[in-house]
Amino acid sequence: MTQTQTQTQRQTQTETQTQKVLVSGATGRVGRQVVAELLARGHEVRALTRNAEKAAFPAGVEVVQGDLTEPDSLIPALEGVTGLHLITFGGAYFAPLETGPRILELARAAGVRRVTVLHGGGPTALEDAVRADDGVAWTVLMPVEFMANALEWADGIVASDEVREPFVSRLSAMVHEGDIGAVAAVALTEEGHGGQEYVITGPELLTVGDKVAAIAAARGREIAVVELSEDEAVAQWRAAGHPEDVIGFLLEAYGNTPEVGRTVVDTVEKVTGRPARTFTQWAAEHADAFAEAKEGPL
Repeated sequence: MTQTQTQTQRQTQTETQTQKVLVSGATGRVGRQVVAELLARGHEVRALTRNAEKAAFPAGVEVVQGDLTEPDSLIPALEGVTGLHLITFGGAYFAPLETGPRILELARAAGVRRVTVLHGGGPTALEDAVRADDGVAWTVLMPVEFMANALEWADGIVASDEVREPFVSRLSAMVHEGDIGAVAAVALTEEGHGGQEYVITGPELLTVGDKVAAIAAARGREIAVVELSEDEAVAQWRAAGHPEDVIGFLLEAYGNTPEVGRTVVDTVEKVTGRPARTFTQWAAEHADAFAEAKEGPL
């Protein structure tokens, strides 16, 4: 085979492997990463949003309007797609979705072959519907704590060079949100991931101090860690406007982190072929968020 023939064959293979994927929750922290990873892998992306006029995505992304709480609004968006990424909450108030069976019925009718669903932290009707569907190759994505949660410290770091947290010695296998997107992109476009439940973690266990040290190194300035008591933490979370159920969840998750949240697994490398990204990498990417506030014009 000549070099030209080989190049033509590779080009043909690439073209036939290019797929179109509909991403719901596309403006969210994970959804944007799914979109970016699919684009990087050469696939066509449709981003689903309730307000297409306000959504901003990279060039090449087709933005379509629809609402998971109204499944029939998805009919035009599903046309011609082979993969569908789902979230478990929808609507203006992010209520648990009860529309899973109808969404999946429409997806099958449109020719969707693969579905990923981002686990919502517990049992949900939509995830149950996905798991029960034998008409598509489904994959449940179960990430542990997001590295992006550290952005909650940005205001305190900028204002006073400190992080005020309870349970500072707790361990977390927190994951880069880009790696969640990468696992989703592979599951949505390649064979062999149907019926799988993927726990997704970073490559290391980190304490609060470890994370703060990485942020300090990335921004080039020391940051103090102030450990709060449980009562002090509750007061801080209430002052920040967190509902009582969220505060209860944080106390349990931080004070008694489940084993899955503090156990490193190699899902990212197994699925994507490359190691999971470190928190040091994440901190370098987001160093500007923790830098000193710039003074505006006089």
